[in-house]
Amino acid sequence: MKEVGVGILGFGTVGAGVAEGLLRNRKVMAERLGVDIVLRKIADLDITTDRGVAVDSDVLTTDAQGVIADPSVQIVVETIGGTGIAKTFVLAALNAGKAVVTANKKLLAEYGKEIFDTAAKNKVDIYFGASVGGGIPIIRAVREGLAGNEIQQIHGILNGTCNYILTRMENEGKPFDEILADAQKLGYAEANPSLDIDGFDTAHKACILSALAYGFQPSLDQVQVEGIRNLNGLDVKYAAEFGYRIKLLAVVAKHDADIEVGVHPTLVPMDHMLASVNGVFNAAMVRGDMVGDTMFYGRGAGRLPTASTVVGDIGDIARNMAHGEVRYARAVPTYGEGVTKLRAPGDIVSRYYLRCNVADKAGAFGTLATILGKNGVSISAAAQKKSTNVDEQGFVPVVVLTHPAAAKAVDAAIAEIRESGVLSEDPVKLRML
Repeated sequence: MKEVGVGILGFGTVGAGVAEGLLRNRKVMAERLGVDIVLRKIADLDITTDRGVAVDSDVLTTDAQGVIADPSVQIVVETIGGTGIAKTFVLAALNAGKAVVTANKKLLAEYGKEIFDTAAKNKVDIYFGASVGGGIPIIRAVREGLAGNEIQQIHGILNGTCNYILTRMENEGKPFDEILADAQKLGYAEANPSLDIDGFDTAHKACILSALAYGFQPSLDQVQVEGIRNLNGLDVKYAAEFGYRIKLLAVVAKHDADIEVGVHPTLVPMDHMLASVNGVFNAAMVRGDMVGDTMFYGRGAGRLPTASTVVGDIGDIARNMAHGEVRYARAVPTYGEGVTKLRAPGDIVSRYYLRCNVADKAGAFGTLATILGKNGVSISAAAQKKSTNVDEQGFVPVVVLTHPAAAKAVDAAIAEIRESGVLSEDPVKLRML
């Protein structure tokens, strides 16, 4: 049976999980794939700390470049993370003619074109199934299973930290800061959680999905990104009263020749499948023109779920090698380059949730409704809530749900309402699914 050697760069949480999976399931994989996948080397600056997986001492090394140059290693697995030395090693491996597997969404979102071009130039495979959704096979589904579909839209809950916080805010009514502190104690949130709670982790994944679905990958600074840091528990409560849950959604969608890519806290109807995704779980709903809606659900992070997808990618490449094939040297299609463009944020049409602290006097709500209507924003539902802020006596919270409207129309209406003098503070605006 043909042997294929693997070298892992980075022996942290995911790297250790990959090593565990390769060692534990070597025989099973050989029987399924017809190729024996052998863990040859693991490189890390720290090779003395116990990672909970038994590895022969001669497999461990601090020399990552040596692993890349090792002729017995045909597949290099990058689990270092970030865009510094990880990028250097990935490019070095590709230029050395080695296939690469990575779970590094930040690297691919920011330097994907360079990396994919390098893979194509060297005619070697690059797989990145765990870069979006951890253990969920969303990359494989879009790239292979739905290849016969025109992808119309993708909505994804792609960050477990945010989903955990939002779930607890709804279930327990506790404030954001308190639940974030608990998430950090439990290991669900980093000491510096900004990448997660400000939406940028999700945005990296949205950019990758856009590249796969449409051959168009915007740079991160072009993408509209809203996180959950400033989300008020009142809005979680009011959304539930109207029959919605708030989720941080990645949105990737095609509108004629324009592509929409963004990340937003969004009101999702409680009877929608995405609304039932709670805790640290992730999910992605993909709509194809032939298949309709498909749902992919599971753990989006963690040692073994993420490692499961990485090991699956290793298996695919090993099988390709056994048959003398290179399937994904050009891992991301380029048919959208020069054809599509990013839709301007103001042109994106959505329903909206607006919470306004309105003066408690005759005609104030009428002023609000008139200004919305004048700007082409139609109200689908509205409710006045009991004020809970003693410092704002004379004002009452009014929640308005709109019919679909362009974002620029809603923003123009809000600007005019702000100038009208009927509000005590700027309205809260959230998108609705």
